[in-house]
Amino acid sequence: MSGERVHRTSYEIDVAAPAAVVYGLIADTTQWPLFVPPSVHVERLDFDGVLDRFQMWVTANGAVKSWLSRRTLDHGRMRIEFLQELPAAPAGSMGGTWTVEERGTDRCRLRLEHEFTTVGDRPDEVAWLLLATDTNSRAELAQLKETAEQWRRLDGLLLTFEDSVRTHGPAELVYDFLYGVADWPDRVPHVARVDVAEDLPGVQVMSMDTRTADGSVHTTDSVRICFPHAWRIVYKQTRTPLLMEAHTGEWSVVADETGVTVTSQHSVLLREEAFERVLGPGADVHQARAYVREALGRNSTATLELAKRHAESAIRTL
Repeated sequence: MSGERVHRTSYEIDVAAPAAVVYGLIADTTQWPLFVPPSVHVERLDFDGVLDRFQMWVTANGAVKSWLSRRTLDHGRMRIEFLQELPAAPAGSMGGTWTVEERGTDRCRLRLEHEFTTVGDRPDEVAWLLLATDTNSRAELAQLKETAEQWRRLDGLLLTFEDSVRTHGPAELVYDFLYGVADWPDRVPHVARVDVAEDLPGVQVMSMDTRTADGSVHTTDSVRICFPHAWRIVYKQTRTPLLMEAHTGEWSVVADETGVTVTSQHSVLLREEAFERVLGPGADVHQARAYVREALGRNSTATLELAKRHAESAIRTL
């Protein structure tokens, strides 16, 4: 840490799950957007089983922040040390530890500790970081506890799938269609409304009303991180439909010598307690998986086909 005043926070929670399960959830940063509520996206840069370096985007006090982090994993002690190499303002430095303490065969205690400084130690900036750390840490521990305690059923509650289309239109035009989400109400029939703000280049914060197959409309909020040079857009829904505890996804555009493949990928953590409320008495995980797969896949494929048509139509009119 720097020579500024060091501020420390510590949070812990008891979890009715094996310590190894809890440690596994926090050890794999690529899955954090599903299991850690403030996490939007993690772009892993290096990982050798011990050292983990990544860029991550999170929500904090209503804003989207990003930083470069490194972590050192100690599997034997079930301890992970982390440090932000390039902290996000107003932090001057930020680091800490995750620790999992075994408390029996199927019980453990999860502890999260932070140490941070701010440049100049201004009271308003310290207060902002304390609030963000407190809010996010409590949300992280609560969701990790809930997820870990479903460990026997967790494989069934996790769902990942993708849909793709091929197009002979330019990859740049396909990406522009997917990036231009503000225009979707005029271009995509199942989208009724979109409000989008891009205060930081490539970071879109949006609210969308989507029409379902039965004609009803549901509202979701999302954060999208756009990578125009890689023709990728990753996103996380920060307000999800009732059946989904968490939902992340990616739009990708890949060109080859014969055309362009456009892919929509989804990862979902299902909300078990909502099965019967949404799908009716006796609904189980198999019905929930099928319902979510069909609903998300239908809308994504429709959007992919429209992106394809947009790119190919532009070529014909040149």
